[in-house]
Amino acid sequence: MKKINVAVQIIPIVSSEKVFPIVDKAIEYIAKTGIKYRVTPFETVLEGDLDEIFKIIKGAQNACYNAGANELITNIKIHSSKTKDLFIEDKVAKYD
Repeated sequence: MKKINVAVQIIPIVSSEKVFPIVDKAIEYIAKTGIKYRVTPFETVLEGDLDEIFKIIKGAQNACYNAGANELITNIKIHSSKTKDLFIEDKVAKYD
């Protein structure tokens, strides 16, 4: 299976002062998985296998629930290719 990029944005439905600490728990979970990822101001981009990434997204959602969220809105964007692997660095390296 080709590597893909998935942008995930998890928005906890909580009071404004609790949003960032809960989102931080999702990012901590993602970091512990060992998958390649990049945090941006509005979403986190993951690079890898689609099935693995979906499992990680579910785990990140559970991290948010465990941190106190009762509801989440999760937005997902997928960039895939039939013929080649897709890498985060190919898209952003020139801006670093």
